[in-house]
Amino acid sequence: MKQFIGFLRKEFLHIFRDPRTMIIIFGLPIVQLLLFGKVINSDLQDSRIAILDQSHDNTTQQITAKLLSSGYFLMGKELLASDDVEDVFRSGQVKMVVTFGPDFEKTLEREGKADVQLLADASDPNTARILTNYASGIINDYVRKEKMQNVQLPNQINTEVRMLYNESLKSVYMFVPGIMAMILMLISAMMTSISISKEKELGTMEVLLASPLKPIQIVLGKVTPYLLLSFINALTIMLIGYFVFGVPIKGSFVFLMTESFLFILMALSLGILISTIAPNQMVAMFISLLALMLPTILLSGFMFPIENMPLPLRIFSNIMPPRWFIVILKNIMLKGTGITYVWKETLILMSMTFLFIALSIKNFKIRLE
Repeated sequence: MKQFIGFLRKEFLHIFRDPRTMIIIFGLPIVQLLLFGKVINSDLQDSRIAILDQSHDNTTQQITAKLLSSGYFLMGKELLASDDVEDVFRSGQVKMVVTFGPDFEKTLEREGKADVQLLADASDPNTARILTNYASGIINDYVRKEKMQNVQLPNQINTEVRMLYNESLKSVYMFVPGIMAMILMLISAMMTSISISKEKELGTMEVLLASPLKPIQIVLGKVTPYLLLSFINALTIMLIGYFVFGVPIKGSFVFLMTESFLFILMALSLGILISTIAPNQMVAMFISLLALMLPTILLSGFMFPIENMPLPLRIFSNIMPPRWFIVILKNIMLKGTGITYVWKETLILMSMTFLFIALSIKNFKIRLE
């Protein structure tokens, strides 16, 4: 019994003396709890909408004021009848468009009913459903509590809901781009970092550096197989999404694969950077999983709307590469857009790629010295 107690004491001391183990045991659960508690929020807040008011009468202005004062919506843009609604959605300026027809108030008072059209961007079906439900509820509440008190007619405002880019609200339209970003990020970055860290851990990196090959050739030789395999993965995911799940590809397929190739290059450069920091495979895997997997799931807009997150997390999500890649995928696949609408996201991914490569070269040179 004394031997067993001594063994237990030794194990406890071994755990307590290892800071990494203590971080995993106590720090990781706290971080996960805080992240999930803050990120998983289905409540609507500060979603940008556009108003197309062809009547500009007292009733439409009151309904607009009700929507904007609810705390759920912000005015993203006021549209004219000549504006192209789909262009507004493609540019990503708003999530929903509220349309009032001409002579709205007169029609309501004369016929006892009028129609409001809610157009929602259903490339994210969960958010689109919540947006239209909230807006419909606010409009119906206005009719019941305010309009009915002033006019003795069976007033009714019918809200016509239309979902753009995903009329049947299939969740797979949201999951295919998100899963593709997550898989490419994890495979490209994690496998690259582990591969190079393994060479250092086994001591074979010194042998490679002593060979006639230049350091850049060694890194390229380690990275190129993962570049090709990840590109095949991207192509496979696209084909499965299209033929098995029916996810459309409305834009240019060549442009889509070009953007995927850019994202893979960015992930590989991040993996190289991780390998220059990590002393061994386990640390490289730990950094990859902790720094890539959870943030990709939680902070990229893959599963939870970024607009619902607290301000610090919204700011932090800007440095998450999958956030921008998912926007690109949804625009090309579901909206059929080109570089005109995704140039900003493309430029961000290119900048991240160059930054990670520059930091990797710097760290690699330091290690060579």
